Amino acid sequence: MSTRLTEFSHGAGCGCKIAPDVLERILHTTTPDYHDPRLLVGNASRDDAAVIDVGNGLGIIGTTDFFMPVVDDAYDFGRIAAANAISDVYAMGGKPLMAIAILGWPVNRLAPEIASRVIEGGRAVCADAGIALAGGHSINSPEPIFGLAVTGQVPLNRIVRNDTARPGDLLYLTKPVGVGILTSALKKHRIDDADLAAAVETMCTLNKVGEIFASVDEVHAMTDVTGFGLAGHLLEICRGSGVSATINRNSVPKIPNIARYIDSDCIPGGTHRNAASLSDAFEGLTDLDKTLLFDPQTSGGLLVCVAEKGRVGFEKKAREHGLELHPFGHLQERVSVEPLVQVID
Repeated sequence: MSTRLTEFSHGAGCGCKIAPDVLERILHTTTPDYHDPRLLVGNASRDDAAVIDVGNGLGIIGTTDFFMPVVDDAYDFGRIAAANAISDVYAMGGKPLMAIAILGWPVNRLAPEIASRVIEGGRAVCADAGIALAGGHSINSPEPIFGLAVTGQVPLNRIVRNDTARPGDLLYLTKPVGVGILTSALKKHRIDDADLAAAVETMCTLNKVGEIFASVDEVHAMTDVTGFGLAGHLLEICRGSGVSATINRNSVPKIPNIARYIDSDCIPGGTHRNAASLSDAFEGLTDLDKTLLFDPQTSGGLLVCVAEKGRVGFEKKAREHGLELHPFGHLQERVSVEPLVQVID
């Protein structure tokens, strides 16, 4: 019987992320950061990556992401973790340049050959992104961990942030939500092979289109959807941009067959942590909304804010790159502190 990697970790993928309210307490400090005038995007906006101005109209992007196994197959785990980490560069509108591996491995419990397959999967996705896996660092850890530190570049006039959305923007999502539910079903041995294959394919797909979207003037803001779920990352956009949102629950793209796994109670722990931290900022939530909107995504899609006047051109650009996208909501002027997001039919 093959090794089930998910049995060696207490969590799975981006569902391992610390709850948003707890993270706020961790990041709170009275010690001021060193002020570097070259730092264009840092931690203040909770954006996907940092960007520093290196001159000549060019910004260098730096980011890192790593987690414990979200699937049992070692090669696929490596692919997913790599795609997830590289996504941060695409979410800033950038082009990846190189990656460095981060590996934690329980060497007395799992064979080094399995770790080698994880690295191979990561290397394959890096090759798909056109970059080298140029080195890395490893430790002996109680649970398997893999991810990347990724360096990218972006023209300074094409940086796409998560706090520059505007009232009237339409909301688009490039991948369906629900992979957290499916990976929870995997841990509970309740997932069909076809549904698992679909989830793996979704998670391994690079968000390359983010670099393309950065060239569209009507794209005002963008972020990738990961461990805080669609709801959490939409809230980051609303809070950072000073806007509120209305979303249509029926228009949010969802993974096929997801209802059967919800009915089987395949709900990740991260969903409940996200909902407990963030639900007060929402109005009109049903229990099903919480299950889907707060579902922690691993290597999720790009959440894109597009001016309504640019809708036709943006959707045409998406189709040219294999995506049939439709808006699931819109942004408006903020009229109150809370709630910031209304969910409607």
